[in-house]
Amino acid sequence: MTKTDRRWGRFALHYVEMIIAMFVGMYALGALLDLLGLSVSHSRNPELSYLVMAFNMSIGMTAWMRIRGHGWASTLEMCAAMFVPVVPLFPLLWLGLIGGDALMLVAHLAMFPLMLAVMLRRLDEHAGHAR
Repeated sequence: MTKTDRRWGRFALHYVEMIIAMFVGMYALGALLDLLGLSVSHSRNPELSYLVMAFNMSIGMTAWMRIRGHGWASTLEMCAAMFVPVVPLFPLLWLGLIGGDALMLVAHLAMFPLMLAVMLRRLDEHAGHAR
């Protein structure tokens, strides 16, 4: 295996780790909010529901990235990838052009390539030197 192969292997592993951390944050913190009676109804408040979910995903990713030794700039860029896709969708929701389910679907699908773009932007960090 070449040095380049190992580098891209580490990069791919880190991408998968970020997805896992995102889902752990989303489900664990979502369950905690449910237990505390603080969950937000997706059907009544899709915007707030999405923002809470994005925040929960960001907490999971932030924890894992900081454990791995990533800096705050790259960590916050990764978190931004959770929020950025929904911004252009809110006006479409408010105008009745899409529903809450479509908002969730499109925003979630956009997250993955945005996360990849953020990681490629700092390839050296995400492919190697962080613990």
